[in-house]
Amino acid sequence: MGTTKTASPKKKSQGFSGIRAAFWIIVVCFIIAVCFFKYFLGSGEHFVNGDNTGAVLNSNIWGTIYKGGVVVPVIHTLLLTVIALSIERFLALRTAFGKGSLTKFVANIKTAISAKDFDKAQQLCDKQRGSVANVVQASLNAYKEMEATSGIKKGQKVAKIQQAHEEATQLEMPTLQMNLPIVATIVTLGTLTGLLGTVTGMIRSFAALAAGGGGDSLALSTGISEALINTAFGIATSWCAVISYNYFTNKIDKLTYALDEVGYSIAQTYEANHAEEA
Repeated sequence: MGTTKTASPKKKSQGFSGIRAAFWIIVVCFIIAVCFFKYFLGSGEHFVNGDNTGAVLNSNIWGTIYKGGVVVPVIHTLLLTVIALSIERFLALRTAFGKGSLTKFVANIKTAISAKDFDKAQQLCDKQRGSVANVVQASLNAYKEMEATSGIKKGQKVAKIQQAHEEATQLEMPTLQMNLPIVATIVTLGTLTGLLGTVTGMIRSFAALAAGGGGDSLALSTGISEALINTAFGIATSWCAVISYNYFTNKIDKLTYALDEVGYSIAQTYEANHAEEA
């Protein structure tokens, strides 16, 4: 009686798979945002008499952004983080998809398996690489192992092939989805932080207006424009985060569908090629 134990699939390193320490990305983005806020936005050239505690020079946009207060570098940190993680996910998923067309690769694999040409399937995996190729390779190894195994029923062998496919898929999925929860969090956090900056800015504006003892419409309108800068950046941050998250989620879904399709094909091919077995 042959053994029925299948080897656990080993994930191959085939290029950039993502940055696991996303915390440091956020830290770097925060440092960049603070430096931009302090040394560029707060530069004296944007303010009357070169004093960034005074009035903005000729409604200068950079000076107006600076007047948004300490919330500005926080929002900029979130925006830079979204951009950085979007680039990171793009590079990681490009590696995961492999070197060629995913649709063509799946079709060629199905054709090779139907023809029982496992050498061809192996060559296709070696050429394609990426997450789908890794999973297909694990399924092919299980297929070959079951062909050499005796003493168990066909249904159990098919189940073993499916199990190998699922285990390999589970190894790949964390890498594909890595850092996307951070982007999803920024979708909401960006808008909320922008609103926080707006509220604090409005409080500061009305407090200054009240201290002046009169209805200075210019001071009020200036304060409101400074406060709304935070709202604009907060919405822009959430906008970028939503697009990024939905784009990469759709890419992962497409890859998952391809994995399911080829896994089903391999299991069904084994069942069809061994119809005589009990």
